[in-house]
Amino acid sequence: MTHLDAVYYDDAWNTLDKERFAAVQEELVAAPAWVIAGNYAGTLPIRLRAADEVIFLDHPPAVCLWGIAQRRLRHGGGQNDSTGVYDRITSSFIRYVWGYRRSMAPRVWDLREHASQATVHTVTSRRQARHLLDRLKAAQTT
Repeated sequence: MTHLDAVYYDDAWNTLDKERFAAVQEELVAAPAWVIAGNYAGTLPIRLRAADEVIFLDHPPAVCLWGIAQRRLRHGGGQNDSTGVYDRITSSFIRYVWGYRRSMAPRVWDLREHASQATVHTVTSRRQARHLLDRLKAAQTT
């Protein structure tokens, strides 16, 4: 699995320029099989066009913030090499997470047209996500 934060940020928290970030994603989705985790709505069409399964995690803001707090306690801040997740909690990030369903989710849903060949799953709880992953794994081995 590739976490987009690990692609977008280097060890010093510098970001890739937009063109290179898009090019890296084009390379990733050219592989015969891939899993990419992350939002980055600006480059979402790249991933959607190549995806056969899309999972949209539509968790309530409090659940997301709780997960962020747990990740921080487990791994600390900054770039985490073992997970590939960039963790830098700021007040603007907390506002972004809290307002995601209202401000960003509609923009992401508007991009579904790029995933016309994909099955799009929306899960609203961690339990639903675990069940979906179990079903997808089972279908892959048959």
